[in-house]
Amino acid sequence: MAALSQQTGGLSMSMQSHLEELERRHAEMERRIEDAQLHPSTDSLELANMKRQKLKIKDEIERIRHDVTIH
Repeated sequence: MAALSQQTGGLSMSMQSHLEELERRHAEMERRIEDAQLHPSTDSLELANMKRQKLKIKDEIERIRHDVTIH
């Protein structure tokens, strides 16, 4: 998280905590996806939905970081 604080120096505390929560959720989705891929019985549609959700979270993280670098 130290790298996060360097990258988000211009964020308000609430926005920074929101970004940290998004990063936590992104890491959790990564773990869930990895776990699901280890089980052959995992529904491919469910796996695709988890990957899509992870990508949406990552897009939101990148949008926030991009907004910080512009302002």
